[in-house]
Amino acid sequence: MTAPRFSIDHKALKRCDLFIPHGRIDSSTAPQLEEALRSVTKAGRCKIVLNLSDVNFLSSAALRVLVSTARECRKFGRGDVYLAEVPESLKEVFDLTGLDDLFKFFDTEAEAVGHF
Repeated sequence: MTAPRFSIDHKALKRCDLFIPHGRIDSSTAPQLEEALRSVTKAGRCKIVLNLSDVNFLSSAALRVLVSTARECRKFGRGDVYLAEVPESLKEVFDLTGLDDLFKFFDTEAEAVGHF
């Protein structure tokens, strides 16, 4: 049985950009996530919501992408990266790595989008 292919849905909303990744985010798929996020930050859009409800694994490479994107968005107070609908197993990853204080977590995508 093969794992589902990694993909990312992107919606440019009025308040922010919403990304919904699907599958594992590991060293082989983190560059795709980084490229997708960088495409909006380079365009000056730095208010980002990531809905992680359909992600089942985050590697250190994935965490690096999230941290670097958050830092880029926070430069000069331009924006932030919010995480929505994060499964408990992934919340543990953020907790164990000490990154839980770096991000704002929201129970629903609507709450995260509305916070901008």
